[in-house]
Amino acid sequence: MNDRFSMSRRDAVASGLALAAALAPGVAAAARLLATPYQSAGPFYPRDLPLDSDADLVRVRGRAARAEGRVLHLFGRLLDGGGRPLAGARVEIWQCDARGVYHHPGDRHAAPDRGFQGYGQMNPGADGAYRFRTIRPVPYPGRTPHIHFAVSGPGIGRFTTQMYEKDHPLNGGDFVLGRTPAADRARLMVAFDPAPEIEAGALKGRFDIVLGG
Repeated sequence: MNDRFSMSRRDAVASGLALAAALAPGVAAAARLLATPYQSAGPFYPRDLPLDSDADLVRVRGRAARAEGRVLHLFGRLLDGGGRPLAGARVEIWQCDARGVYHHPGDRHAAPDRGFQGYGQMNPGADGAYRFRTIRPVPYPGRTPHIHFAVSGPGIGRFTTQMYEKDHPLNGGDFVLGRTPAADRARLMVAFDPAPEIEAGALKGRFDIVLGG
């Protein structure tokens, strides 16, 4: 009886060790997050930062009218490859307005929306969380809707990328997005969902940025 029990226990331990060994690579792989693909900053990063450069791009201090376009609450976290928050960084975003115009002297194909800030920045807290109130990005000639991001901080250097609306029909023909390997593009896509719990008529989207995955 004792021999049978001992053999059963040894078999169970051996089976458990074998299972753990088989799963170990998968567990290790699951613990690492895939890095957000790098994308160029483009030609329209502000030459001079606006006096109002806070995280609310929909309202410009001193102007009564809010920005044209549909409000988008955009949030996420800065993480390293192990899923740990990156504190002490700065997150910047910039994009064209609802007319397809950047607030940049190099883009003057139409009059810009002066109610739109065009650029914003913030410093995430210890949890790496950021949040912006902006507008749903729109296309302009040659580009699908997108928002530019830059992350910088101690030990980070400067990282730039672009975020895209998931399943937008113009994504397939975008020349910048097309330079990113197809297998990596999903990490640049964000679904925009209605957000009545935040603001009437607004949308929301989550874009986590992983550095060094």
